[in-house]
Amino acid sequence: MTEILNCTLENIRVLLRPLAFTDEAELQIIANDPALWIYGLSDLSHPGELRKYIGKALADRETANCAVWTIIDKRTNKIAGCTRLAEISWKDERGQIGWTWLGKEFQGTGLNKAVKYLILEYGFDKLDLNRIELKADERNLQSRKAMKSIGATEEGTLRQHMKIHDGYLRNTVFYSFLKSEWEEIKGRFFD
Repeated sequence: MTEILNCTLENIRVLLRPLAFTDEAELQIIANDPALWIYGLSDLSHPGELRKYIGKALADRETANCAVWTIIDKRTNKIAGCTRLAEISWKDERGQIGWTWLGKEFQGTGLNKAVKYLILEYGFDKLDLNRIELKADERNLQSRKAMKSIGATEEGTLRQHMKIHDGYLRNTVFYSFLKSEWEEIKGRFFD
């Protein structure tokens, strides 16, 4: 099962290749921006945190719990960030897109939308998942707006659901896509 999660995904806009420790130096340059971690469970701008993050992600991939990728912007051929399809429950046929972070220069360029499309296509068409979730800190209006713009259904808010890196207990808003909706959603994804 781990081989299916250790794959490369690609479209005309983005290349998602399996995350590796060799990406750490380039990712650290992006992660050094503390503004990326305002709503984060971790703050990868702190020394050693990115190495732990990568180690945990790779361990989760080995247990068939997630696929994790380095994001390459094909317009610039530069590493732009990182993303995952994680918390996969094979029994329940579901997973969660998340842990996505992009450098400032790549935000608002359409790259994130292309990333989400690839992961949704992979999850529904290759892994045969029935449900793919996304979640965001209630205060992160930029992420929440992006989720709705790609057709995700807002399901509700879990109060004081997760403690972020600075100790704040955040409210988490959940969104989802269902396989039965995928054909319609993918047809209008880039409208």
